[in-house]
Amino acid sequence: MVTIYLRYVIDPYKLAEFEHYGKLWIPLVNRMGGRHHGYFMPSEGANNIALALFSFPTLAAYEQYRSASQTDAECQAAFRYADDTRCIVSYERSFFRPVLEGSSQENAP
Repeated sequence: MVTIYLRYVIDPYKLAEFEHYGKLWIPLVNRMGGRHHGYFMPSEGANNIALALFSFPTLAAYEQYRSASQTDAECQAAFRYADDTRCIVSYERSFFRPVLEGSSQENAP
């Protein structure tokens, strides 16, 4: 399993727009073979940092999702929404292998 961590720098005056953007993506990731763990909005501390976490069974499955999202109408609409509202200033993506109860190193890539 691979978990994707997205760290967003967002416009703090467009929190509602970014939250809407996140709500668009959660069902899309789930529909396309992943498991979305949610978006995490600013609360205390920095008012312009948000996070998202979602997992795919393999890195290959994630790459397949990324490719499919380029032609999926709902995904393209979500990308356009972010562009139109300019709620995202920048983002960075990292990949992790989760350690879960009952998991073993045998399942590591």
